[in-house]
Amino acid sequence: MPTKISNKNKNKKMTNGGTSADKANGNHTNANVKMSAEDRLDIIELFARYAWAIDSGDADAVVECFAEDGSMDHLWQGKLTGHAAIRRAFEELWYDRPSWWIGRQHLANHFLIAREGEGARVKAFFSILQYNIDYRTNFVFGIGTWDNYCVKRNGKWVFQDEKINAWTDRSAVLWKGEERAKSMGPRMARAVPGMPAR
Repeated sequence: MPTKISNKNKNKKMTNGGTSADKANGNHTNANVKMSAEDRLDIIELFARYAWAIDSGDADAVVECFAEDGSMDHLWQGKLTGHAAIRRAFEELWYDRPSWWIGRQHLANHFLIAREGEGARVKAFFSILQYNIDYRTNFVFGIGTWDNYCVKRNGKWVFQDEKINAWTDRSAVLWKGEERAKSMGPRMARAVPGMPAR
């Protein structure tokens, strides 16, 4: 006669975090439990889908990368929450200044993916290449880092919170080492008597 497994044993706490029932259902909330390779690849693909969407002007595809109540913190636009606000923000970026955005390629790399709560904290470097369609030249528009919180909704990974840290100032550049690695910064020439200040 089969031995009946009690609920107590069924949900026994595992040494690596979570319960045996959690493991069976794939629901880990412990930061020490490594995420599956499939989830990691799906998250990296989320960044790829997002880059294709923002750089091809596909507003529907952009908002599909965010949770319904997801947010985006983007430089001067501030923190925007919800699909409608995020859609408006990109329409401003694309259309308010013709030729300013078109031709860009957002490249994400060096992903750090760690379980956090119900989702995952994802950090990555980014660089933005651009082709100027008027002058037919290529250049680097900017570089920086992403610090995003991703969650799984209806079986698909999306951004719950996107934080963009563009390196537009000395203080924005990622650096945990000693300050002596930095120079004193640009130095202004001394004023010459009789000459206007620069």
